Amino acid sequence: MVEISSVIPPGRRMIDGYPAGGFRISGGLFHGPMLVWPESQEPWSPERIEDLTLAHLDPVRRIDPPVEVLLIGCGPRMVLLPSALRRQIREAGIGMDAMDTGAACRTFNVLISEGRRVAAALIPV
Repeated sequence: MVEISSVIPPGRRMIDGYPAGGFRISGGLFHGPMLVWPESQEPWSPERIEDLTLAHLDPVRRIDPPVEVLLIGCGPRMVLLPSALRRQIREAGIGMDAMDTGAACRTFNVLISEGRRVAAALIPV
């Protein structure tokens, strides 16, 4: 299991690690894909990054106040999302960056420690 840590403001989520098949978030262990934002987390439905559609990001679109950026953790390696999906995400007003899941977890913690409004949509490694 990979352990990561950072200085996180009180009341904010932190991704503590990403063991095979899941995530440790603020001390809790969660199996499967997850959505994480500053105040909470919830299970997420696509099992593989190839299954991702704009509808999977509806919970992110409903977050109030809105997030500045969505980090998409693609699994063990970064996957280029289809151009049509990237366009749909942009048109929906979501700023996003796709990367491997480990990088997404680390980036989430850094941005949270800076007080940024960030969300992570994570496929396990």
